[in-house]
Amino acid sequence: MLTVGLTGGIGSGKSAVSAELARLGATVIDADLIAREVVEPGTEGLAEVVAEFGEGVLTPEGRLDRARLGEIVFADEDSLGRLNAIVHPRVGKRSTELMERARAEGVRVVVYDVPLLVENGLGPLYDVVVVVDTPDEARVERVAADRGMPREQVWARIRAQADRESRLAAADLVVDNSGTREELVARVGELWDALVARERQGWSVA
Repeated sequence: MLTVGLTGGIGSGKSAVSAELARLGATVIDADLIAREVVEPGTEGLAEVVAEFGEGVLTPEGRLDRARLGEIVFADEDSLGRLNAIVHPRVGKRSTELMERARAEGVRVVVYDVPLLVENGLGPLYDVVVVVDTPDEARVERVAADRGMPREQVWARIRAQADRESRLAAADLVVDNSGTREELVARVGELWDALVARERQGWSVA
């Protein structure tokens, strides 16, 4: 089984690449989705977040107010570290469970979609590291347009992540997403062919 670490900063288009790889046949494990699951209402994760940051990070319905929490943690490195200490171990445990299940089921290519792969030094865990690369200015415009997030908040999140050069330095393969949607689909098709070829050659960190 070939394990692929897929990463890219906010607004890079990583989710679009992940979705296209899933369509082509990869099994995708989404770290962002797991991170949401571990702080759902009723979980220990959410209880710890509230204990750490106060009930002001909850919506009236008792769910995590991600926008409010983001304003807090992406403006303060210490706060972000405290949040990561709550969420990351839970995400890691669940991710390992899903990886083991995929291996037991005979899956050939598993893509682990993880935004903070470079920041957390996770590259060596995977056979191949794929980086989705988009210029920072384009990322800001995309997030501001698609999510309605103020540009200064987008820049704060970009600054809290690895810079573009560090991410590219960690890559085995790079997907350029500076063009059109059609161009991205074509590039992901080429990426998929390369990953399947490596799987057939028996690439593995194990």
